[in-house]
Amino acid sequence: MERGSGRVLGWSLGSSKDAKLTLSALNHAVHNRHPGAGLIFHSDRGIEYAAYAVRQRLKRLRLVQSMNRPGHVADNTFMESFFHSMKSDVIHGVVFNDEGQLRHVLRCYMPFYNGPRMHSSLGYRSPIDYERQPA
Repeated sequence: MERGSGRVLGWSLGSSKDAKLTLSALNHAVHNRHPGAGLIFHSDRGIEYAAYAVRQRLKRLRLVQSMNRPGHVADNTFMESFFHSMKSDVIHGVVFNDEGQLRHVLRCYMPFYNGPRMHSSLGYRSPIDYERQPA
């Protein structure tokens, strides 16, 4: 998620929650947005985020890893909020027959979440409007 704008920069879907999947999402973000040093990489404390390969890739890119501290779930509120929104907007109550259906829903949802959707953390503005405002 991009600092300040509330945008998801990269994501990946796979059958295994591991460092390879995490690196796929990270590399997707880097390819799409070419983030500068200091961008925050929000994650929870899972081994797939703490893996050596992920930490080294973040270090080479000069990105800052934000991991919630044990017992402090509020440390990662950006991602918790995103997953809550995504689940309530497009996942809860839906049965997906295969990965392709889920992938299609996610591909359609990300532009909505990153685009016109109003974000409370941005003063109920969309990420597009937030990014267009003068610095």
